[in-house]
Amino acid sequence: MSAPESPQPRVLFVGGLGRSGSTLLELLLAQSRDVCAVGEVVHLWERALGADERCGCGERFTACPFWRQVGDEAFGGWSAVDRDDVLALKDRVDRTRHIPRLAKNTLPAEQLADVRRYADLYTRIYRAALAVTGARVVVDSSKHASLAFALSWADDLDLRVLHLVRDSRAVAYSWGKQVRRPEVVDGEDFMPTFSPFEVSKLWTAQNAAFHLLAGRAKVLRLRYEDFTADPAGTVRRLRDFTGLPDDPAALRILAGGAPEASAEPAAPFRAHSVAGNPLRFSGGPLTVRRDEAWRDRLPRRSRAVVSLATLPLRVRYGYLGQRGSDESGERA
Repeated sequence: MSAPESPQPRVLFVGGLGRSGSTLLELLLAQSRDVCAVGEVVHLWERALGADERCGCGERFTACPFWRQVGDEAFGGWSAVDRDDVLALKDRVDRTRHIPRLAKNTLPAEQLADVRRYADLYTRIYRAALAVTGARVVVDSSKHASLAFALSWADDLDLRVLHLVRDSRAVAYSWGKQVRRPEVVDGEDFMPTFSPFEVSKLWTAQNAAFHLLAGRAKVLRLRYEDFTADPAGTVRRLRDFTGLPDDPAALRILAGGAPEASAEPAAPFRAHSVAGNPLRFSGGPLTVRRDEAWRDRLPRRSRAVVSLATLPLRVRYGYLGQRGSDESGERA
């Protein structure tokens, strides 16, 4: 089923530092027919087009019917995309070091042309995904602030940004663990690991960037801790933020189901996601609970390093107390 082509595809861009619950949230949102979740599109050029890794549905990228249709709709086939050219363009536009320039009100003509050409690649993919699925909103969980800034310069994109944050100490603990990447078909590969100090720098830089982005786009801030405490309320709030009506069926993937859902809900839908947490390969049901293993397992020295290095934003987000204060849904 195809939806009428919209001049401005609506996108919910999930931003922040990884290991903050974006994949779980994306899976919940994807249970509604009017939402199309596509994973971390920023990695499509290297991991999907380059390495032909598995889509969230389990098929390799080139064998996934959804992505074949998206490629045909967006570019007349993926073979028409010059991957090397896209990667070179990405390097000129989509890097954290470029954010100060992208945050300005104006850009030099040559740079503006690069940024808009780069953003147009994503806009084509979003529009094609909506056309193929008949959905009204695309969820891109790429997270990178630099990509969100580039998209904010697009002429024909309805961009809504969810700034998802999590306690920096929990994020540091998670990035210290070795996690296998099940999407890799040939051989074995693992997600990168980072030291507590590296995570502190990344956490601060990415989150600070989304405060800056609020001057260019619609941004809603959400804490992981508040999402896990109230997944149903979070889904309702995000659907409202993207202009969608409430849909109790969105919670059918949860263990136990949604109270409002029918006694025999439809089987959970697996999103056609590019890259992301291994959780995206789960067929459900899912249990949403706050993971606080870091409180007992993060070494004391590492905890002290992260606590001190990220103090200013931890104060802002309410992470000084044992459980943190309630800042659910704070507008950026």
